[in-house]
Amino acid sequence: MEAVYGALRSLRAPLQRGEYDLHRLVMDCLTERGIACEHEVRLAPRCRIDVMCGGVGIEIKRGKPEKSRLMAQLTRYAACGQVEALIVVCERSVDLPRTVCGKPVKALCLNRLWGIAL
Repeated sequence: MEAVYGALRSLRAPLQRGEYDLHRLVMDCLTERGIACEHEVRLAPRCRIDVMCGGVGIEIKRGKPEKSRLMAQLTRYAACGQVEALIVVCERSVDLPRTVCGKPVKALCLNRLWGIAL
């Protein structure tokens, strides 16, 4: 998880990008650093995560995600055996617990990487 999170900290994404553009930027960032990743991995019926890097699942959100909906998603993902840890990449910060279903969770807020407060 730390290697994936560390690689993503170098990401700089302009605000005008769509969510799938952010998916591509995240995957390009990981690939450039030698981290294998898969896009839109099906974890269970009606349960597909944006990116998987081994056992690390990455959920990508534009703007500031609604916490209750995001937590429902993360709980579904964390309940899947192939997910060992979760990273949420979003444009605006969201307060998340350190673990969901006993699996570590980290949030990476792009506005903080830009060095500005939005």
